[in-house]
Amino acid sequence: MRDKTDDSPFPPTQGSGQDGSTEGVPSRKDLEKDITDFLAKKYGGKVRVVSQMVFPKQPHPKMDGSGPGHSDKNETGIKFNMKPEELEAYLDRHVIRQEKAKAVLATKICTHFNRIKYLREKGSEATPLGNIKNNIILIGPTGVGKTFLVKLIASKLGVPFVKGDATKFSETGYVGGDVEDLVRDLVQEADGDIEKARYGIIYIDEIDKIASSQHLHGPDVSRAGVQRALLKPMEETEVDLRVPHDPISQLEAIERFRRSGRREKNTLNTRDILFIVSGAFSGLADIIKKRMCRLGIGFGAEIEVGDEQDWLRHVKPQDLIEYGFESEFVGRLPVITILEELGVHDLYMILKNPNNAVTNTKKQDFRAYGIDLRFEDAALRLLATQAYEEKTGARALVSVMERALLPFEKKLPSTDISYLVVTPEMVRNPEEELEKFLSFYHSPEYRKRYDLLLNEDRQAIVSRLRELDLSHWNEQGIPLTDTKFELAARMVQIHGMEPEEAEEKILALAQRIRAYEKSFLERCDIRITFDEKAVEWLMKEYLDDPAGIYTQCERLCNILEYGLSIVRDRTGRSNFLISEEAAQNPELYINQLIRACYKSSE
Repeated sequence: MRDKTDDSPFPPTQGSGQDGSTEGVPSRKDLEKDITDFLAKKYGGKVRVVSQMVFPKQPHPKMDGSGPGHSDKNETGIKFNMKPEELEAYLDRHVIRQEKAKAVLATKICTHFNRIKYLREKGSEATPLGNIKNNIILIGPTGVGKTFLVKLIASKLGVPFVKGDATKFSETGYVGGDVEDLVRDLVQEADGDIEKARYGIIYIDEIDKIASSQHLHGPDVSRAGVQRALLKPMEETEVDLRVPHDPISQLEAIERFRRSGRREKNTLNTRDILFIVSGAFSGLADIIKKRMCRLGIGFGAEIEVGDEQDWLRHVKPQDLIEYGFESEFVGRLPVITILEELGVHDLYMILKNPNNAVTNTKKQDFRAYGIDLRFEDAALRLLATQAYEEKTGARALVSVMERALLPFEKKLPSTDISYLVVTPEMVRNPEEELEKFLSFYHSPEYRKRYDLLLNEDRQAIVSRLRELDLSHWNEQGIPLTDTKFELAARMVQIHGMEPEEAEEKILALAQRIRAYEKSFLERCDIRITFDEKAVEWLMKEYLDDPAGIYTQCERLCNILEYGLSIVRDRTGRSNFLISEEAAQNPELYINQLIRACYKSSE
């Protein structure tokens, strides 16, 4: 029976049953019944609760004040010491063109996080009053990589990242969403770790859509309201992590109150959250042009007439204010950078970039069916040309790629075909070329085209591997050889790994083989050393089956243990070099050793 002095509508529950209840948390059925009883006492029997929602799981320990999310302020939740040039070099490997934007983003974002780290090390008293954040506004047409750039940076730094659409928010939150929802989403992205969420990045796209005109009526009032709603979060404010109108948040709060007997404040300060906004800003170039022409006329200067991109390079805060943003809003975005429109060559270079997601994703699609996909250079150029004609930037690359390869993706999995070379003819007429392809797939000429591309790709991967910092190989005492580079390149080609991941796998395999040398010494008091040719043969033979390497090494050691023990006992020899031939045929190697041993003793 419930204690009548208990004012909580939730009964204390223990254990876990079929109704979904868990220890300390009532089931949904119990909740509905008790809330209905509670409301009936207050309003009569006319009110009843019926909910199809799933009752929330036990709160994350970092969300209820009992975990690291409420750690001591001297404990740091960020480990960041990357320099601007390091981050810019990383972006250069993944993003084509946009040199100015990459430099600005790498510099200001690195400075933002390094300053946070510096101030935290100095203590909270070192935080200056009126701290100005490096919030950033990105201006550029659709499909130039604005979102991709920010995602890359957040991923590299290991900070939580959320993206919102400015058109989805309203000042009050009743229409669309509340701007503070982005902060709450940041906590979710951090897996409930409030400390980590404090250093996240919030990215708001289509920010130009909330610019208002000079006549504040109708939708313009709402747009101005959203700008004002963003002012405090962009600077510094406390955001309540409980959503005011979300029943799940309210139920979580009630349950915490029932358990602890006190009302807990669960907020997140936005002081260290970096805000990045972006938009195409159609018409902004005209405003800049008018301003500069007025200046030119007034001072007798000559103004060179250029395209829209040229004018955007001269953007100033006053232009954004005239565009429809309030001065306070523009003041919260001190860093402005322009992204350039992509041409045909830029789109082609994106497709050629080994880190690009368009071709890599499509290769994975075909690899899922056991088909290796390769592109001829002329086919990539044609795809880039078709994408440019669609005028949607890099986004069009996906659509033209799908249009060209969809017939092949449908048909080839039902055949025994194991590779596909995409030619310009296939891009122009995919349906017609599919029928031709099925007839000439087995021809030597087509195989030659495939082998040529495979070899070129392998050489390019080896070159990328040689550019990596592989000093840790020497530290591990593992020599870097051409064969190891070739094996790593093969793993990249077959399994779609990143070069860094592939070289780590190769290093791990070599270390595992060397570990058998040590274990053999400890077990038999005999030192064996695999020469590099033997190590590489083992790796090459069992590259696609790492377990096979371990099985073969175990078999080798078992065979060697018996034979080498005999040799040691008769000759006193305790050091043996295992060649590639010995690794391939250990029985023959042992037989030869024992024969030689007995012959020498006769």
